Amino acid sequence: MNRRSPGSRLAALAAVAAALAGCASDAGEDRTAPAVSAPASGTSGRTHDSGGASARTPEGALLVTDFGADTVTFVDPAGRGDAADLGSVRVGTAPYGIALGEDGTAWVATAEGVAAVDTRTRERTALIPYRTDTGPVATGEYRGGGMGIALSPDGSRVYVGVNVPGGKGTLEVVDTERREVTRVLPAGRRPFDVDVSRDGRHVYATNHDSFDVSVVDTGDWTTRRIEVAPYGTEGGLGSWLKPHYTAVRPSDGALLLPFEGERLAVVDPGTGRVRIEEMTADTHQHGVTAGADGTLYVVGTGPIDPSEDDGPSLTVRTPDGDERVIPLDGPHETVALSADGRTAYVSGGFTRDGYWDGLSVVDVGTGRVTRLPVGERPLAVAVL
Repeated sequence: MNRRSPGSRLAALAAVAAALAGCASDAGEDRTAPAVSAPASGTSGRTHDSGGASARTPEGALLVTDFGADTVTFVDPAGRGDAADLGSVRVGTAPYGIALGEDGTAWVATAEGVAAVDTRTRERTALIPYRTDTGPVATGEYRGGGMGIALSPDGSRVYVGVNVPGGKGTLEVVDTERREVTRVLPAGRRPFDVDVSRDGRHVYATNHDSFDVSVVDTGDWTTRRIEVAPYGTEGGLGSWLKPHYTAVRPSDGALLLPFEGERLAVVDPGTGRVRIEEMTADTHQHGVTAGADGTLYVVGTGPIDPSEDDGPSLTVRTPDGDERVIPLDGPHETVALSADGRTAYVSGGFTRDGYWDGLSVVDVGTGRVTRLPVGERPLAVAVL
């Protein structure tokens, strides 16, 4: 376990900051990406705008957002090569997060609005524009528009974190029946992730660039801010040591936010208290999800400082804190679990340079990893 102090950790980061363009600030490569006024062309000849009865999706398929395109891609995880790619559907520029409803509708946060996709027939059925002004439609890590997204437990609302380049974001509330935005609430800067409490009474937006989680009470629509900064906030937008994604612990509703393969912030959303537990992967961490039994799965994207940090990995952490670290080949971003919890699907899309077009399929029991080429910079994964 690397037990570096915040001071030594920050000093190490300062030594490499000039050489690295990272998720640390608003000055990365994607800020210069050209604005576009219409969705980019599709990913392949299999891309289509609508499906129909002949395009019905098999049970157990995956749906991934193609952050490097304007599509979502359907994937057969048992297939290999081209056989794994079941085709893509255009949804809107640079799709980010995805939330799956029990009725088979996938809600996708894009730069242009929230897309609704019928996963059974593989067609986009709506594109709901944001009420927040996010500027020109663009691509890349710092583009405006939707990022994290989640559904209320009863499926009546979609909550989407909307990034406003250069400013604070918002949390927009979408009525899934009317298919329109009904409410806009304040959030922090770049809301990477959105989660909902099991009872639906609270929504949590994890705000990368403001070191915090916005807690929204769905009863009176008030918002509270909880700072989550186990290394402090020194460096501001230039810091690498910021929150990315959150898992809600099934047993008690605590919020779990991993940092650097060194620290796990355990947040009581009611009191705002933050407790820190040790982690062991020693790598810059992004995506996280919790299994039904409380096991935590955390994606390590790779080192910030290669002289001190370890490479990409998937950490499997039991509820009592025991960890197993499974090495991965190349940076990854998010993770999703199969229905039986035996397989983890880790996306290669990564928000920074170094991404690759595919998924790592991890056998949780054996640690065996199979790389599955699919999509264009696949970022979020939903198991259908």
